[in-house]
Parts: sequence; structure tokens; C-alpha cells
Amino acid sequence: MYENLNVFQTASALASHSARQQSTIAQNIANADTPGYQARTLASFEASYRDKSGLPLRETRAGHIAGSNAPAVARETLEATEPSPNGNSVSLEEEMVNAVAAQQRHDQALAVYKHGLSILRMSLGR
Repeated sequence: MYENLNVFQTASALASHSARQQSTIAQNIANADTPGYQARTLASFEASYRDKSGLPLRETRAGHIAGSNAPAVARETLEATEPSPNGNSVSLEEEMVNAVAAQQRHDQALAVYKHGLSILRMSLGR
């Protein structure tokens, strides 16, 4: 009954996606002064969760992946922003806004997970 709770799987996937997005943002900020560097971005969680044409997940053992409900891995793409004279397309202001948005999604995922656990504990009488 409690083995396959989709709310926990979705919250976990959102938290993982937000962490990967924060990593991509950190790479962009770290390369803000690198000549010719093209800023990268991830597809939104919603798009990567619904789009099954992304990179397929690989099972390492039977039952490892939840089947068709598992989200595709989000791909990094280059941002379409106007580059500076040295060819760098990183906008620090835009990256900071993206970092705040990713943090909010991560906090949302953790709140859903925490609330789900509290409901599960209440239903078990603990």
C-alpha cells in the first residue's frame, strides 16, 4: 500500500532537478568572465517530466525505475542571450534570478515531501 507513493517520487524528482539546475547556474556564474563561454540552462521540471523524448533512464536491476512514470533526464541547452564583446553570454543578473527560482522550487519540493510524511505518520497513528 505504501510502496508506491507518487507524491514522494515527484517531490524527490523536483528536488533533484532543482539541485541540477543550481549546479548549472553555478557553472555559468563561475565562467562569467571566460571568453566565448555560452551560458547553459535546463528545461523546466514540468517540460522534462512530461517529455519522454529526453535521455532515457536505464534500469540496473528489475524494479529499479518506476516504469513509465519516471521523468526523463533534463538536457542542458545553451541560452539564447546576446553575448558580450568577448563572446560570453552569461548575464549575472539573470543567473541570480534563476538561482532564486531554483531555490524556491527546491523548497517547495521539500515542503511537499515533509507534509506528505506528516500525513503518512498521522495515518499510521504516530
